[in-house]
Amino acid sequence: MMKRIRLGLLVVAAMVVASAFLFQQRIGQTLFERATRAVPGRNQLASLNDGLHIGLCGTGSPMVNPQRAGPCNVVIAGKQVLVVDMGENGNRNLNLMGISAGDVDALLLTHFHSDHIDGIGPLMLYHWTRGTRTAPLPVHGPEGVEQVVAGFNAAYALDHSYRIAHHGEKVVPPGGGGAAARPFAIPGKAAIVMRGGGLTVTAFKVDHDPIRPAVGYRFDYKGRAACISGDAAKSANLIAVCKGADLIVHDALQPRLLRHIGSAFAAQGNANTAKIFTDIEDYHATPEQAAESARAAGAKMLVLSHLVPPLPYTYLYPAFLGDARARFDGGIVVGEDGMLFSLPPQSATIDRRKLM
Repeated sequence: MMKRIRLGLLVVAAMVVASAFLFQQRIGQTLFERATRAVPGRNQLASLNDGLHIGLCGTGSPMVNPQRAGPCNVVIAGKQVLVVDMGENGNRNLNLMGISAGDVDALLLTHFHSDHIDGIGPLMLYHWTRGTRTAPLPVHGPEGVEQVVAGFNAAYALDHSYRIAHHGEKVVPPGGGGAAARPFAIPGKAAIVMRGGGLTVTAFKVDHDPIRPAVGYRFDYKGRAACISGDAAKSANLIAVCKGADLIVHDALQPRLLRHIGSAFAAQGNANTAKIFTDIEDYHATPEQAAESARAAGAKMLVLSHLVPPLPYTYLYPAFLGDARARFDGGIVVGEDGMLFSLPPQSATIDRRKLM
């Protein structure tokens, strides 16, 4: 009896598998159709309550890490959407998070290292085509942003003309493609660079020598504040400007782990690459230094991003953090792509979730 039951189950299973292959084209088409109905209409912004929201659209570095895009942050304050830095695949992650580039009001750059700007092209394109924009994407940054923007506009000029010719001016208005540089100066250590709609954006100088200018940003909205360091070694100016901030997003490099990679390249006879791994130690903060800065600034939460070296598994997080938790009594989060931190107005809470 049991043999007959087993045989019957095997026959049924075989028929199911055979049907799946026989009707694979039809089934695949139906599944794809159902999936695509939901994707274009996903709008995470519509579901957000008023407040200051900080999203991580990229927590990686130039080092290969499939789980992390290049440096990218999104700041949402009321109806305003700002992106801070745009590393490789940052625009992809914005889409996966349910945030359309067509809704982005401006891009703010901290400095001009390639890994902080190499995703600008896709952001410009999606800003234009997804939003039927009639004006270029504003790109704010310190001196030098004009050169960066001019380079991307030149590189995308032919693509710009192709799309207008193909789709028509009604779909892609000629004036909406590309980007427009919005340079600012910081005569002292910090300066307000944007203000409106209840949001104040302050740019402040950070130590990323020999890269100058290099800045971080503070965002104040309805009694809440957040800072994004950009790339910075431990910086007294960051601590001063970010005093009282609820949340600080800080770059972090763990030398104890990184040195293993440099040693491996040296052992293979690749002295040039080994030297690069040695050089980069001195212009990024360690997790421990970032924790000390957060404590000195009186922050409630520290989020580590631009993680060096790559961390493909959460199991590695304690080794990366070292003794950072002993140096800061607030919350410490190892940033992951898709995280969103929400700071409700006139409150002390910080809500966290993942959008992808």
